[in-house]
Amino acid sequence: METTEMQIEERNKLYRLAFGLAVFTIVYNILEGIISTYFGYDDESLALFGFGVDSFIEAISGLGIAHMIIRIKQQPNSNRDDFERTALKITGLSFFILTIGLVATSVYNILSNHKPNATFWGVIISIISIVIMWALIIGKTKVGKKLKSEAILADAQCTKVCVYMSIILLISSGIHELFHFSYIDSFGTLGIAYFAFKEGKECFEKARSNKHCSCENENN
Repeated sequence: METTEMQIEERNKLYRLAFGLAVFTIVYNILEGIISTYFGYDDESLALFGFGVDSFIEAISGLGIAHMIIRIKQQPNSNRDDFERTALKITGLSFFILTIGLVATSVYNILSNHKPNATFWGVIISIISIVIMWALIIGKTKVGKKLKSEAILADAQCTKVCVYMSIILLISSGIHELFHFSYIDSFGTLGIAYFAFKEGKECFEKARSNKHCSCENENN
């Protein structure tokens, strides 16, 4: 009986940790969004501005993840509920709108030979984001494995998309900062738009089914 109580307490601790990681992800994305959109607008860097808008959308997605953790804690084998499906649809639509806006503006910037005033903050923010997101991936993966939760493991894998976007921002901002190549900011924006489109598509796929993530097969 004592062992069972200890196991239950350990399980509850792990779910509290998973929920804490989800809340941290939401708060971080909101702060990242505010800072990125501010400096992106101020420096006229579309890649950084788009990255910031994406962060706000990721925060909306995070609300669904936090709700999911509460659900699977109460009912581990339950399916996605209406709240999560609605959050996914809103997130997916937001990603599609962002994609259209980024592609249209980046094409305009290329045709008009527009270039950002500076991309220093794009370099700094992307490096911080890569470090934070990898730490979250490691933390979520450990918790997911201990709980044997495919949903939490899938969320950890899907967080890698944020890392990919950060790498694109780092490369485009770094190249511009070093070589002042006028088109690189727009090319970086198109890269971010590509991943935003993929995320939007995946959100609608998940809203129509009970799959966790298209990358879930990568879990070990």
